[in-house]
Order: sequence, then C-alpha cells, then structure tokens
Amino acid sequence: QVQLVESGGGLVQPGGSLRLSCEASGNSFSYFYMGWYRQVSGKERELVARIISTDGRTNYADSVKDRFTISSDSATRTVFLQMDKLKPEDTGTYFCNYEVIGPGWSYWGQGTQVTIAS
Repeated sequence: QVQLVESGGGLVQPGGSLRLSCEASGNSFSYFYMGWYRQVSGKERELVARIISTDGRTNYADSVKDRFTISSDSATRTVFLQMDKLKPEDTGTYFCNYEVIGPGWSYWGQGTQVTIAS
C-alpha cells in the first residue's frame, strides 16, 4: 500500500498561483508515475500532470501546458504542482495519484479543493 497526503488547495483569484504538494508513504517502488488529476462535479477525473520516477519525464494536459509545472523530491517522496496564471476553469478537486508501472496498481489521495474565483 501507498498512502498519499495532499496539501495546498484553496481559493485564489484568476491570474493567481497555488502550489500543491503530495507526500507518499508506505511501500516504495522503483518504477512509478506520480501526478495530479482533477475532477469537476459530474465529470470524470482527468489527468492534469504526471512525472515518471525513472528519468523525470513529464506529461501535461493541453489546458495547463505553460502554466503548471510538476516536480518531485525523491528524498521526501513528494510531488509538487506549481499552478500559475490560474483560470476559473482550473477549479475542481485535485487528486494525487501514484501508479506503479507494470502491475498498474493505482493509489489515490483524499483530494484537495482548488477554487478560482473573483
């Protein structure tokens, strides 16, 4: 099992910034993705950004490219999502995800609310 604890959500005005953090604990694997998904009420959870453990390659949703940056600290098993130039459409519940490459085991955090409004 992998446990994920998220922090950093909140209410921000359009154009502002937020930084999300997600710390993993429990079992450790060599090959995994760690990232963030967003869910809006009534819609499926969608990938926002993820980073791979092997070489740090990243994937972003087209809607957040050039505004969001995902990074990780392997020493603390923490992944960060720096969100800049926030838009109202970025609003949602952000879930941290840890996916083990190969078996496909997937673990989720409890979610943190991000609201972008004036």
